[in-house]
Amino acid sequence: MARRATIHDVAREAGVSVATVSKAVNGRYGIATETAQRVMDAVERLGYESSLVASSMRARRTGVVGVLVADFEPFSAEVLKGVGASLHDSQLDLLAYSGARQPGGEGWERRSLSRLSGTLIDGAIMVTPTVVSANSDIPIVAVDPHTGRADLPTVESDNYGGALMGTRHLIELGHRRIGFVAGRPDLRSSSLREAGYRQALSEAGIPFNPDLVQVGRYEPDAARERASSLLSSDSPPTAIFAANDISAIAVLKLALSLGLSVPDDLSIVGFDDVPEASRLPIPLTTVRQTMQQLGSEAVRLLLTLMNGDPLESTHVQLPTSLVKRASTAPPPTTR
Repeated sequence: MARRATIHDVAREAGVSVATVSKAVNGRYGIATETAQRVMDAVERLGYESSLVASSMRARRTGVVGVLVADFEPFSAEVLKGVGASLHDSQLDLLAYSGARQPGGEGWERRSLSRLSGTLIDGAIMVTPTVVSANSDIPIVAVDPHTGRADLPTVESDNYGGALMGTRHLIELGHRRIGFVAGRPDLRSSSLREAGYRQALSEAGIPFNPDLVQVGRYEPDAARERASSLLSSDSPPTAIFAANDISAIAVLKLALSLGLSVPDDLSIVGFDDVPEASRLPIPLTTVRQTMQQLGSEAVRLLLTLMNGDPLESTHVQLPTSLVKRASTAPPPTTR
């Protein structure tokens, strides 16, 4: 089988630099018309038109939508399912991409976009991006960005209302000492969930107790450690609201390992409704955010932008709902 022509082969054939080939391929400014034509002729001779890059040169489109994620974890996986389902009949391909992360984890979006935009993808959906000011030649939509609404079109869930709902459920069952395993301090969604927790306590006349709040960072090991601190205190909570299901599941497993009965000794509420939540031996009561719909809405916004049409709104907030399962019950003192 003959070796596929590369961008370096095209550059040699046309007598130009690789950078000039890149400009011609992507239709960018700063290159003379006759030089661009010479590059196109070289592409034809070498058969380079079979690549995605050459396709973008001819049609100004690759027919590929990129979904950029920091990690392939349950939340981003569900968003990806929604994106894939929405693109199923669109004749567009889906590229899921997770680039190498640097210490601190910030700015991965810019690196990923610089590698993909204009050559491999026509538009991008960034899931939980750390920055929302990334410059790009392609349309971009952000799902649940760290800092919340910004310059980019954004899709997110009602994090505040969902946390309010989940904490109210525990209060209505009769719980007064309600622990909270918070998410990452740098995420707006995490801050909103803590605000919803605090508001529910305030409405019920329950004083906020900082000793009942521990930061689990949305990570199972950290959540387990922080929950252990709560449950080993002199006056442990009778219920714990965790800022995501991964943390709530870690709390549930810890409670059972300590010999506690869930929900007889400890009620637990999560947030997300990941698939595992309903499959546990003790199915998890949780606040459901429609993660696949987040992906579907992001696709709707992105396709509108790719078609050159105006958006009715640059921000979409999806509602949340409470899913009651077996992990919550009235506290022992009320039974």
